[in-house]
Order: sequence, then structure tokens, then C-alpha cells
Amino acid sequence: MTSILGISAFYHDSAASILIDGKIIAAAQEERFTRKKHDSNYPFNAVEFVLKYSNLKLSEIDHIVFYEKPFLKFERLLETYVAFAPRGFVQFSKAMPVWLKEKLFQKKNLINFLKKHDKNFEEKNKIFFSEHHMSHAASAFFPSPFDEAIILTADGVGEWATSTVAIGKENNVEIKKEIHFPHSLGLLYSAFTYYTGFKVNSGEYKLMGLAPYGEPKYKNLIEDNLIHIKDDGSFRLNQDYFNYATGLTMTNNKFNSLFGEKPRNSKTDKITQFHMDIASSIQNVTEDIMLKIAKSLKQEYNLNNLCLAGGVALNCVANGKILEKKIFDNIWIQPAAGDAGGSLGSALALWHIEKKNKRIINNIDQMKGSYLGPEYSQSEIEKKLKDIGANYEILSESDILERSAEDLSKGNAVGWFQGRMEFGPRALGARSILGDPRSASMQKNLNLKVKYRESFRPFAPSVLREDISEWFDLNEDSPYMLLVANVNKNKQIEMNKEQKKLFGIDKLNVRRSKIAAVTHVDYSARIQTVHEETNKKFFRLLKKFKEKTGCPVLVNTSFNVRGEPIVNTPEDAFNCFMGTELDNLVIGNCYLKKENQKTELKKDYKSKFELD
Repeated sequence: MTSILGISAFYHDSAASILIDGKIIAAAQEERFTRKKHDSNYPFNAVEFVLKYSNLKLSEIDHIVFYEKPFLKFERLLETYVAFAPRGFVQFSKAMPVWLKEKLFQKKNLINFLKKHDKNFEEKNKIFFSEHHMSHAASAFFPSPFDEAIILTADGVGEWATSTVAIGKENNVEIKKEIHFPHSLGLLYSAFTYYTGFKVNSGEYKLMGLAPYGEPKYKNLIEDNLIHIKDDGSFRLNQDYFNYATGLTMTNNKFNSLFGEKPRNSKTDKITQFHMDIASSIQNVTEDIMLKIAKSLKQEYNLNNLCLAGGVALNCVANGKILEKKIFDNIWIQPAAGDAGGSLGSALALWHIEKKNKRIINNIDQMKGSYLGPEYSQSEIEKKLKDIGANYEILSESDILERSAEDLSKGNAVGWFQGRMEFGPRALGARSILGDPRSASMQKNLNLKVKYRESFRPFAPSVLREDISEWFDLNEDSPYMLLVANVNKNKQIEMNKEQKKLFGIDKLNVRRSKIAAVTHVDYSARIQTVHEETNKKFFRLLKKFKEKTGCPVLVNTSFNVRGEPIVNTPEDAFNCFMGTELDNLVIGNCYLKKENQKTELKKDYKSKFELD
């Protein structure tokens, strides 16, 4: 038996993963344990969890692999500062003491952290370092259902690379070409995230959600000034407009002058039509680049399968466009596409590429639905709820499904906590808040009363796989909520003349389909297909809801409030339940109603977590 522990840390979304004989056993992000969103510290709790789940002590692990190479990253920072001197001195003077004190000696630091898990741990040439984009590429290809594929990775920056193209074949991945820092599609998108007043490395999906409210009025301005795009989708950014290589902000005054406004202050400035148009413009440019890259790669390598990873692969609208254009026969996207997935990719790269072990390929994938985190037994759940002082009923599974489907059909918002926690940024029916998609007010209510977040943010539909093409313009598996497609025309509600004249957020209140709560303003939806093989209980709940309502779709959003990591433990779930206007909570076979809880257990949740 060979065990490999993969670790990603020290940038954002620290995580740990474990493989035994090449099989993915467990994976989790540190933020879920510390309750600190995008936690970048050494993932002590995540490592503890994957070891415990695998029934191994750290001293029994055969290999430990870190997801990137610190020396290469240091080289990139040093060369960047020299290339931009003297402009980069402020950032240089802030970054260097940290690098010289901690990061350059990462191996030594890692050994010190690892010894905290197990005093008997000895290094003995056990520690390896993977390259950042190789970790992404391996996470995209090795768990995929393909024997051979083109692999595209794109994010902010790894060591030097910001985008890579690789070919995966059987048990090997070979990187063919790279785009290097400071030219980065991820950083370009993050620059606009910053400019519109959202947090870099966490608010990018808000920019994507805001885009359909605007018009791409600034697309030409972006393409004429900020970025030079070649026919094959490769690009160069004009550094005159950016500050990320040398300063402490993403954009500079020249950037502000180009668009005519200063960056939005999220605390004092409202989102206006200008910000919606900016969001629409950069989203449009991103989609164009991704489509150009996909087309040229298909032409060059003539393979039928595409795998995606890296933060840009979480842009499910761009993914949906690649699928819609039928450039490739099949697309598979790593559900933990960001840096957290690097922990898994680095372990897989070591097992298959370095150790030359064969792959086992099945027609679904190797991710087990991405349900790779902690789970709690019924007796553990009951004990934890009892200790908190919660009032709950214990029901049979069939009664839980019946009662939950009934609550949902009446318009209740239900916290749904079942089985193993998801790995990656999406709730997939294990740690989810669920609602009735037919309700015209559900989107607004969930955003304002439960999630405490911006009203424009769209919600995703979870749909029975067998019913997807009846409701959406899609007939593909989308188990990880990483593809966007339109609601079918026969389910749409045509806007009248008056409604078509509406601008921006006013469009939100227009009922656009029979499943209004999951239909974005442009009639699109970010779809999760639900499969009996990977999530039996959630599948059965959807079946039961369909029996009652004729609708095989539920609103599915992550079980948390704005700025909070997704809930991990029964206590986290109960706290969120008591701090929001959720009506019901279902944990395992325990059923809780809000009105039956003691009022003194209510939580003030609105201001508990920082804005993300």
C-alpha cells in the first residue's frame, strides 16, 4: 500500500488531499475547519482530517508533496522587481522580509509543521515539490474519464506560468506551452474585480454574476488598450495600466482615466450601471479569449477531449460557451479548480508521472462526486445537537424526504446537511441551502434574508440528470455546477415591451421562466446534474419534490452566509440556521423547525463575517 499526502498552502485556499494506491480517499480545505474564508495558512486541520479518515499516522505516509516550487516563485518575484525597477520598490520591500524569513525555507518550515501532527515523523526524502501549473493540469486530467485529452489551465499566476497547455495521455501529462507573468487572464479578471469594488481572489464570481445586467460597452476599450489578443487566443497585457507587478493595488490612475472613474469603494459606493457594463465587458473579453484558445488547440492537436483547471476554469459562463460551440466532444472540469485542487493534483502527478503508475479510468470520473470531506454518523449528529440544546425529531429516511419535499413545495428555505462535505467552492447537495425554484421571490429572499448578500447574485438549479434536457438547453453531465446553459424556450416567459426597457437591477424583479429563482437575467442558469450513483439521498429528495410538484429542479446554494466558509460540522450548520431566516434544518435523519428552537439560541449572524 502506497500513501501520498498532497498539500497546498501559503497563497489562498490551503488544502490537503490523500491518495492510497492512486485512489482519491479524502480532501478538504482548511477554511472549513478554521471558519476563515480562503484561509492560506498551513492546513493543519485539513491534514489531520485526511490522515484520520485514511486511518494513518503521518509517520506512516510514504510521500508528501507540496503543490508548487517556492524557489521558482522567488525567482519570478526577484526578476519582476528588477525588470520594473525602481517602480516596484514598495512591494519589494514589503515582500522580501517574509520571503527571506519564511518562504525560501519552505521545506524546513513544512517539516516543522508536519512534526506537529506526529513527533515520530522523519523526513527521510519523503517531501517533494510539484510545479504549480503541473499540479493544476494533473488535477484536471488524472481524475477525468478520458484516456487522452488537451489540458488547459489558467489562473492568476503560479511560479512563472499564468496559463498552460498540456497533453494528457494514459498516465502522463506533458506541458506543451505556457504564457508567463505578468501576462495573465486571471489577473486581468482580478483587476476588474478590484476595480468594481469586490475582493480579489474571492469576488471574481460576483463580477461574473453582475455581467448579464450590463452591456459590453467597454469591450473595444479593453482590447484596444489593455490587452493584445492573437488569433490563437494567446495575449499580452499592457503593463502601463496595471499595478499588480510592482505596487500594492491591481490597477493604477491610467486605468482609472481610461474608464473615467476611480475604483468603487465597497463600503461607500453603490453598484451602478457603469459597474454592470464594466463587468459585462470583461466577461465578454474573457469568453472570447477562452473560445479562441479552445478553437486553436482543437485545430493544432485534433483531440476530442478538453480538461480544465485553475481559477479561470471556475468561470462557468465561459465553460458553457466552449461547450455550446461544440469545439470538443467532451469537457471535464476539476471541481476544486482553484489552488485547493493543487493539493490533489500534486499527489496525482507524483503517483502517475514520477512513480509511473497506471491509471484506472471509468466513465464517470475518479472524484466520487467531489464528496471527499468529513462526515458525521447519526449518533454523532444527535449528540452534538443535544449538547447545543437544539429541539429535533428523529425520522426515518423516507419521512425525512417526505417532510423536506413538503416544506420546499410550500416555499420554505431548508438547510440540508448530509454525508461527506464537498471539496471545492460549490455546495453540491451535501452542505446546501435548498429552495423552490418556481417561486418568484425565492432568489431575493434567499439573498437578503438568508445569505445576507447582494440581491443580484444568481442561484444555481440542481436537476435530476434524466430531466435536464427537458428544462435546459443542455444534455451533458454537469455534476460540479461548472457549466452554464439557457433555460429552454418553452419554460421561458417572454418579457413585455416595458420590461425590456428596464435597466440593471430593475430586471431582477421580472419573472423570466417557470423556474424564476434559478433563471438569471439573460435566461441562463449554472446547472448541477444530480446522479443517484454519487448522491443517493439528494437524488431521492429531488425525485420526491418532482412527485409533489412536477418539477425535478431545486434551488441549491451553499450552506453559509456571505463571507462565511461553507458549514462543515453540525454545530456550524445549527449556528447558521439560528443566525438566518432559514425555516428548516435537516442533518442526517434529524429534522429541525425554526419555531421549535429556544429563542436564546438565536445568533447575530449579519455582521459575524467580513464582506467577501
